[in-house]
Amino acid sequence: MDKELLSDEIQAFIDESVGTDVSKLALLKNPFPDSDYKEILNQIAAKTKAKDKLPTWFSASEIYYPAKVSVEQTSSEKTADYKANLISGHDLIDLTGGFGVDDYYFSKRFEKVVHCELDLELSGIAAHNFDRLKAFNVRCETGDSTEILKHERGKFDWIYIDPSRRNETKGKVFMLRDCLPNVPDLLDFYFGHSDNILIKTAPILDISAALSELKNVREIHIVALENEVKELLFVIQKNFVGSPNLVSVNITKDGMQRFESSFSQSADANYGNPKTYLYEPNAAIMKSGAFDAIGLAFDLDKLHKHSHLYTSDEKIMDFPGRIFEVKREFAYDKANMKNYMLQSKANVSTRNFPETVEALRKKWKIRDGGDHYCFFTTVASNDKIVLFCAKI
Repeated sequence: MDKELLSDEIQAFIDESVGTDVSKLALLKNPFPDSDYKEILNQIAAKTKAKDKLPTWFSASEIYYPAKVSVEQTSSEKTADYKANLISGHDLIDLTGGFGVDDYYFSKRFEKVVHCELDLELSGIAAHNFDRLKAFNVRCETGDSTEILKHERGKFDWIYIDPSRRNETKGKVFMLRDCLPNVPDLLDFYFGHSDNILIKTAPILDISAALSELKNVREIHIVALENEVKELLFVIQKNFVGSPNLVSVNITKDGMQRFESSFSQSADANYGNPKTYLYEPNAAIMKSGAFDAIGLAFDLDKLHKHSHLYTSDEKIMDFPGRIFEVKREFAYDKANMKNYMLQSKANVSTRNFPETVEALRKKWKIRDGGDHYCFFTTVASNDKIVLFCAKI
């Protein structure tokens, strides 16, 4: 961490350059020859990335940023706030502290937070920023989190872990045992230091595979931001026995869509042909696999077992996903496509359909965009159909 970059002059230059293409700035002469221009450019790139993702950091003075890739990989403030509101207590230890976004929000819910980080420079950056953000109840420890935990006195109310994939496992099936720290192998050790554990993972992790590696999982939260799944959260309670509760959350500009079900819940869907309204579950529900539960909860008919589109004559405005009014339904064949879709303009989606969006656009010369939404899908009779819709 180069503290010279925190000078008023350099900070002013960084602020003025936010949003500027750093590759173009790199071609210019370094206005601060006594400082590392490459690091100044990194601060500009990282702060630009933080503008929307980390507004608290962006608006605070003398914040120091790690590499831009670290800012890209960290939690957003919205997902960090969601996590912090799941748990509370006297003390929490974060075994994979990183840039510290999650811990800043945990510090609002706990009297004491311990931030563990293996990387010396990143630990120093986090400590500096906690001070600037007035999160004075966060203590930063540098080193291997397992060793740090061994030397902590007493038990914590919560342990928080965000395991990272080892480089040699990239491209393989994502398993928790392949991550650092190896949570499945260390779980009993962790239970010796806390009865409650919160694990955050990347959304690529298969939920069933994770449950086969873990035990005592009480809740699973699938967290999406603006309909893009960002993280999976596993709430683990020592000695808990039972099926975990499944919580699908989509955080939007207007609030939050939330749907709960049980992981072991088996449900038989009702099937039917398209009616007045079409319902598309949000990305969190799609990741959760609660395909039949969502239909039963809102009394919807499903178009096909594998289509994951639902329909009703009722308009259900609190449905956790997108709602469309079906304007036209027709069989997918050459004559209908020529009559209704050739050289048209629409937002095209496919669900359980043999052709891709790109292939359909090219084949029928459909331009992207506009106010109309076209779903190419399969119904329970296995017929291929097209639904021409307007979004509600």
